[in-house]
Amino acid sequence: METTHNKVRPKHSGTKQLFDNPTLEKLSHTHIATPVTIFFVAGGVLGYYAFTHTNVANWAIGSLFLTGATVFTFVEYWVHRSVYHIEPTTEARANFQYIAHGVHHEYPKDKTRLAMPPIIAAIAAATLFILFFFLMGESAYAFFPGFIWGYAAYLLVHYSVHAYAPPKNFMKQLWINHAVHHYKDGNAVFGVSSPLWDYIFGTMATMDKTKVSENL
Repeated sequence: METTHNKVRPKHSGTKQLFDNPTLEKLSHTHIATPVTIFFVAGGVLGYYAFTHTNVANWAIGSLFLTGATVFTFVEYWVHRSVYHIEPTTEARANFQYIAHGVHHEYPKDKTRLAMPPIIAAIAAATLFILFFFLMGESAYAFFPGFIWGYAAYLLVHYSVHAYAPPKNFMKQLWINHAVHHYKDGNAVFGVSSPLWDYIFGTMATMDKTKVSENL
């Protein structure tokens, strides 16, 4: 089995069984509305709590929210580049890379694997909130909504670029950028919801992108 995004030829239909256990296999698929709803609602509840049950000033809540959303774009970039595209130097790393992300490069049109399984995502989110609360105290109630709304927005963008044709406006560039990553250079353009960190860290591809979007 090929395990790296650079060796696998993308298939434009179908899916792939990852686990023999039917429960694990079912959990590896998710409808995009499930995690998006969970994290938008959770962010709204935490944000409401920040306004009504903390001593954080309203202007600070807004600033912390925007900071959280910006921090998420960096985490998105870093996880995609350093975790999902980890070099498969051992069999264990290769298997992890394929299950976590390689299967998505092989079956980019599989709409049920465009988001992390909600159970895993919820555990990760709860762990991060505890960490942020330990570091920031009650300010985490304002910071974390921006962070997880950033994640929900990323999920919507990622789903859209794989499920729909590019729009005829400035958003089209996101479709083109992600098409470059999938079909031209898997070692470039790691940002999905924003190209900011690709420009900062020099991983924005410089190739001609005029015809790349037709693959999406």
